[in-house]
Amino acid sequence: MEIGDNVKFRKGKFNFGGKTPKNFDRHIGKSVPLYDLGQNLICKISSFFLNNESYVYDIGCSTGTLIKKIIKYNSSIKFTIIGIDREKNMIKEANKKLKNKKKVSFKCADVKSFSYKKSDLIISYYTVQFIKPKYRQNLFNKIYKSLNWGGGFILFEKVRGPDARFQDMMSQVYNEYKNDIGYNEKQIYNKSISIRGFLEPFTTSANLAYLKRAGFKDVMSIMKYTFFEGFLAIK
Repeated sequence: MEIGDNVKFRKGKFNFGGKTPKNFDRHIGKSVPLYDLGQNLICKISSFFLNNESYVYDIGCSTGTLIKKIIKYNSSIKFTIIGIDREKNMIKEANKKLKNKKKVSFKCADVKSFSYKKSDLIISYYTVQFIKPKYRQNLFNKIYKSLNWGGGFILFEKVRGPDARFQDMMSQVYNEYKNDIGYNEKQIYNKSISIRGFLEPFTTSANLAYLKRAGFKDVMSIMKYTFFEGFLAIK
């Protein structure tokens, strides 16, 4: 079944492998409201945490678009940035996109078991929502432990409404948004059933609870549009 932008999946079989990386940037840029604006915001915030000795991680880096933007925005700083993604075809696309850039590397690995060096900034741009809930707290704990004191964790997630009324309202608004940008009703329905059991968002309060249990005390919301929210947490 087709979900738009030449991306096809079966029920409950959405994934980021196969041919998905070829069409990923176009599809995700349309599907997630304010997607480019969120990346641009991350670039601006990143400059508060980076210096020439910094290590930066982008977990779930996909095709490396965000990393490319961060490097360009902070061109006067000689930091090291590592992109991690479990899909080899995503890493392949990322390597092609940044093949001439120094101090950039991409690792085909599971972000849950990856060994992180001490770092000044870690970014998760719509990634944790695809990790099974039973593994999430351990990942947040690893991120907190990896960060230097004063380091930042930028987390963007799809979130659920705080109760059934808000969930229903925002679901209708989001479906209308997708229809407005050109997806038809069948594509919208196909997408919803393709991600069953694969995408599992939590509420804003649940994400804040994960961060608090990991050790973060200084946290703020930096962007929100219906179900899509960004947080900045500082160690």
